[in-house]
Order: sequence, then structure tokens, then C-alpha cells
Amino acid sequence: MTGRRADARRNYALLLDVAKEAIAEHGPDASLEQMARTAGVGSATLRRHFPTRQALLEAVFREEVETLCARARDLTAHPDTRAALLEWLHAVTAAATTIRGLAVALARERALNADTAGAPCCSVQLTEAGDPLVRRAAGALTPGVTTDDLLTLVTGIALAAEHHPDPAAEAERLLGLAITGVSPQ
Repeated sequence: MTGRRADARRNYALLLDVAKEAIAEHGPDASLEQMARTAGVGSATLRRHFPTRQALLEAVFREEVETLCARARDLTAHPDTRAALLEWLHAVTAAATTIRGLAVALARERALNADTAGAPCCSVQLTEAGDPLVRRAAGALTPGVTTDDLLTLVTGIALAAEHHPDPAAEAERLLGLAITGVSPQ
């Protein structure tokens, strides 16, 4: 982005801000054309910066995903490997439940298994960040459980809880049930 003209950098930042608001309000299927209009640019400008909806979603959620990845790295030093993994899964579940559109974006990425625009996908980044925690906690997990399995469960839980009167509480309850299945005490 540093090699872009100043107006292109401004358009990118403006489109990203508009997209964050639109996705928070309308979900991940918010109108791309409306986002471009709100930003005061043409849809071609939006497509130049974000060639696909998935590329836009990745940019919108990049900061949160990076925070979750950093949390996973911090937790690898935790002496209780099971507790460290569970703390990270709770953080991922909370983010996927409370940040509108994140769970759908992760589910789509996983279904497409696509790496758009050459940058690591959100789900790929989360899998790579969680792998060390899962490896360290392997003795406390049901044999064969992978980071990908756990992220699929978390994404499903967030999607299942989305329309519940208290999505965060329902997601925590469902995560507790899932944890009992994949890592019984």
C-alpha cells in the first residue's frame, strides 16, 4: 500500500472504514455497490482495492484475527497447556460471536479453501496460530482432534448462536458442551 498514490491510499482507508460499518450493520453480504456509493467512489475503485468480497472481508477482519493470533502466541508459554488452549478457544468464540460477519467469513473461507489476493486467509492464520497450542495440549485432547476441527466447531457455534437472545452466553454454553466432547477432564 505504501507505493500507492495518496488518493488511492485515502480511498482504500475510506472504503475499509465504510465496509466495517456496513458489515457490522448488515452482515457480510452487505451491498458492495452501496459501500462504494457511501465512500463516494465508483464500484470499479472498490473492486480495484478489493477484487472479491472475500478479500474485503479479510481486510475488515484482519486486525481482530491478528489480535487472536498474537493471543495464541502469548499462550504457548502458559504452563497449563489445556487451559491455554481453552482460553484461546474462548477468545476466538467471543470474537466470532460478537463481531458481526466474522463467523460467516471464516465459514466461507473454510468452504472455499481459497487464498484470495495472495495473503494468508483469516482461517489459515488462525489455524497456524492455534497449531502450537493444540500440539502442546494433545495429551488432554481426544486423539485426532486438530486445530482445524476446533476452529470449525467454534465457527459453527458462533453461527448457531447468532440469532439467540444472548448470543455470547449461548456460544459459551455450546463451547462448554463441545469442550467436554473433545477434551474431557
